[in-house]
Amino acid sequence: MDLNTITEVVRPRNRAELPSWKAGDAWLAGGTWLFSEPQAQLSRLIDLSDLAWPPLTIGEHGLTVAATCSVAALDELPCPAEWTAAPLIDQCCRAFLASFKIWKTATVGGNLCMSLPAGPMISLLAALEGVCTIWKNDGSEQRIAVVDFVTGNNRNVLAPGDLLRQIDVPLAALKRRTAFRQIALTPVGRSGALLIGTAGRDGDLLLTVTGSTIRPLQLRFAAMPDAVALRAGISDIPDALYHDDVHGKPAWRKAMTLRLAEEIRAELAGVRP
Repeated sequence: MDLNTITEVVRPRNRAELPSWKAGDAWLAGGTWLFSEPQAQLSRLIDLSDLAWPPLTIGEHGLTVAATCSVAALDELPCPAEWTAAPLIDQCCRAFLASFKIWKTATVGGNLCMSLPAGPMISLLAALEGVCTIWKNDGSEQRIAVVDFVTGNNRNVLAPGDLLRQIDVPLAALKRRTAFRQIALTPVGRSGALLIGTAGRDGDLLLTVTGSTIRPLQLRFAAMPDAVALRAGISDIPDALYHDDVHGKPAWRKAMTLRLAEEIRAELAGVRP
């Protein structure tokens, strides 16, 4: 869709060239949402493409994902053999149920910044204990866990003029065993619940709940819980945090969360159904 209120497009090449933020500004990365509907409140776009951030960087401490990295680039990443959690990348990328056009254009950071309950990059990077780096509008930097970055449906910690720079995923999280579960009301529908469990060598469990709740939630167990303990932990989630829209009512989302969580627990505990 044409944005006919835009009068200026700025293309900074580094942080020093970022213009002073003003009313009517918007960051432009992939633009798959930005150009999908009228944006009458906007007058200037700040195009991030010339910043030329490396999309993906594998280092000794883990993986760095630039906010401008496309979903397609993330999905094509050749992961080291010791990254036991690597299948989660494929699983979460395909939770988009999007066309190849979206995959090649939509960005990982854009999915986080939209902060929708069904955002699969939120699910992936929260489960992998990712940490966001935010370039603050005042020139400082902030680091915050992905699970805390999203604060509600279409809400996050970004203030006007703040820019998500990257997400760092620690190596220890990439070496954990994983189990993935997703459910929707229709075969190609938006996720009504998307849960990921990861387990370490010492037998602990980290359960990440997304899709069913308005923001990502995590339950940590020092040892693999039994079904009763897991159910009790999920039951502590306030009913007000379950999302309510045409893709699923709160009661159904809560029931699916309980069901999928137990499937994950059983898989990671090695329990046969």
